[in-house]
Amino acid sequence: MDDFIAARAQMAMSLGFHIIFSCVGMVMPFLMAFAHWKYLKTKNEVYKGLTKAWSKGVAILFATGAVSGTMLSFELGLLWPGFMKHAGPIFGMPFSLEGTAFFIEAIAIGFFLYGWDRFNKWFHWFCGFLVGLSGLASGILVVAANAWMNSPAGFDYINGQYVNIDPIKAMFNDAWFPQALHMTVAAFCATGFAVAGVHAFLIMKKKNVEFHTKAFKIAAGFALIGAFGAPLSGDIAAKSVAERQPIKLAAMEAHFETEKGAAFVLGGIPDEEKGEIKYAVKIPKVLSFLVSNDFNSEVKGLNDFPKDEWPPIAVVHYAFQIMIFFGVIMICIGIVYLYAFFFRKEWLDKNWLLKTFLIATPFGYIALEAGWTVTEVGRQPWIIYGIMRTADAVTPMPGIQYSFYFFTAIFVSLSLIIIFLLRRQIQMVPRLYDPTDAQFNDKNKKS
Repeated sequence: MDDFIAARAQMAMSLGFHIIFSCVGMVMPFLMAFAHWKYLKTKNEVYKGLTKAWSKGVAILFATGAVSGTMLSFELGLLWPGFMKHAGPIFGMPFSLEGTAFFIEAIAIGFFLYGWDRFNKWFHWFCGFLVGLSGLASGILVVAANAWMNSPAGFDYINGQYVNIDPIKAMFNDAWFPQALHMTVAAFCATGFAVAGVHAFLIMKKKNVEFHTKAFKIAAGFALIGAFGAPLSGDIAAKSVAERQPIKLAAMEAHFETEKGAAFVLGGIPDEEKGEIKYAVKIPKVLSFLVSNDFNSEVKGLNDFPKDEWPPIAVVHYAFQIMIFFGVIMICIGIVYLYAFFFRKEWLDKNWLLKTFLIATPFGYIALEAGWTVTEVGRQPWIIYGIMRTADAVTPMPGIQYSFYFFTAIFVSLSLIIIFLLRRQIQMVPRLYDPTDAQFNDKNKKS
């Protein structure tokens, strides 16, 4: 493994790991706040226990996200000093604001965890809601920085120099809204399905059924918001990519020849040497419509661009197909659940419906990781699109592969610790969080 590949592999692994915790931090506090609101309205102690259980999970995952996010900030300087030298002054503002949002989130979590029976009940609820707002803001600000890499703005590039820097314009670049919107919707979808799947499994195990049923319904509702919002946000993002990065769009669809009335491709195996895609299902004119709302509009193909500017076509295409595949499955699950909720209430207690959500537990995060693969790999060979190549930004320091191995070991260790802590949280539900359980009542009597 040479240093350039090791640096890219380390960054990919770190981002792939951290993005999960970013999404949890953006969404899970809202589930917690919703359960808390239900408790304040209904005085049902089960919702109070659910809020406390979820808040402990939020704290565990927040701490892990803080560690992985801090590691990422060091990695940017360690692996890509050429990038940070020039880009830091331009897009540093969203990172600075993200730090502010992070500190607000940390303070709000502390207030919420230790504020039971100490604060006014609605102020206490607002602290939990503020955790979600600051987590959402934090995620959006980081995405704004990434969007700048895909759509650089806020400076003039003259004779190799970055001049006339405007940090506000850099932060609110052309890509930030489409990326931030799609990322937020995907986070709700992925986290909602993951949480619903865990609670569906525990309902099937006949453990604390009322507790986990209430949790499942809340999580499923959030999952459906994300699943049904994803096609709309995805359409906005795709139109933005078509305008700003037509070569990325062509790679997503393995679209080699410029043509009018371009077909939307499902599946297939790209052949870069022959400039074609084999075994694909093509839906005539749909790609043109998705790009410009015109079935006969022209879509540029890869062959219109220099080959040294092509991203890895197969990786981008397969990742895009994976994202679409799992996204469609989650939409179908959402349709079935809504049909059951409104017309077939008896289905809601059926094991087959719970099993469906259990199987779908990882689907949102698989689609999310695939979508970020499209975003990041599709930008290659540029680290700043059209301005700086990734190879020119990498550190000259040798031995990066050892750094890759070291960081991999850290992330594996963190994963095992998280699994242990969350598993213990689930096991403590009967004793600490579910007031309908005999173990909970026995513990309270003893104390």
